[in-house]
Amino acid sequence: MRVSVVIFRLPPGRPNRELGRFVKQFYGQETSSWGGKYSYHRSGLLDRIPHRKFLRGVVIVRDQDVREVLVFLEEWEAQVEVRGIRPTREDLTVLRRAVPSQPTRR
Repeated sequence: MRVSVVIFRLPPGRPNRELGRFVKQFYGQETSSWGGKYSYHRSGLLDRIPHRKFLRGVVIVRDQDVREVLVFLEEWEAQVEVRGIRPTREDLTVLRRAVPSQPTRR
């Protein structure tokens, strides 16, 4: 399997509110109300794509998914670098997992 590391950074000076919206749309978010009585996962782009997150702004994805990630990051005017890498066994295990089609509600 061929994989790439995607390293990105949003332009400086973005308001915190906008950064929060980006994080929700890209990574997804665990959400709850009434002190945790009702909780669910708000899905983001990476919920549909097998990936491995290393640090803020650094993810490994399969080469077949790079284009979708780049389109999303371009919409946010992110500075992006993509490099092909040799994955470890652990990377391959994570990237081969099936992604659930529907987020689960608790």
